[in-house]
Amino acid sequence: MNARIRRSVVAVVAAAVLPLSLAACSDDGDSGSSDSAQAASSAPAASDDQASDTSGGMTDSDEPFDPACSTVPTEGAGSFDGMAKDPVATAASSSPALSTLVTAVKKAGLVDTLNNAENITVFAPTNDAFAKIPKADLDKVLNDKAMLADILTYHVVGKKLAPKDLENGSFETLQKSGLTTAGSDESYKVNDSAKVVCGNVKTANANVYIIDTVLMPKS
Repeated sequence: MNARIRRSVVAVVAAAVLPLSLAACSDDGDSGSSDSAQAASSAPAASDDQASDTSGGMTDSDEPFDPACSTVPTEGAGSFDGMAKDPVATAASSSPALSTLVTAVKKAGLVDTLNNAENITVFAPTNDAFAKIPKADLDKVLNDKAMLADILTYHVVGKKLAPKDLENGSFETLQKSGLTTAGSDESYKVNDSAKVVCGNVKTANANVYIIDTVLMPKS
């Protein structure tokens, strides 16, 4: 008798609960949406590093750095985006701050050499860097094609260097002499004399580090 009563109670409870369960399952998916929203709200927020991954792998080290970079136009041929589309000698010609360098490259007959090179790094002296050289000496160099080519190719390394590579670097140049780099936290020097004033500028075939002093080949 007790067993029959228990079976009856179970049957009644099941009859009451089953319709409610079916109604919940057929509620136009609102339960699924609610569950998803709840899961999303309870999920941990992405860290800053994870959020940066959504930019297609672009990190801070991929961007030009140092205060002088702020003087670069934001658009057009002389902008970072514009320079990235051209090979390095052509890209430099669109930058007013590198006009003396461009003149020197043309006089040395190195435009095609630099434009056709693949995966290089150029340490590019500004006009002010060339202005540090006494005018008589600069004029002499600019009119000596062999000497000029020797000096300019000393500013070129035959591979692309990222900022981290400059922290304690030693590299052979196209001129065949070596140069050294040192620094950290986006503050770097070349041969312990030339300061990088705008670094990691991308062109179609080169990474460019704009420097404030002309480098001289080591004998």
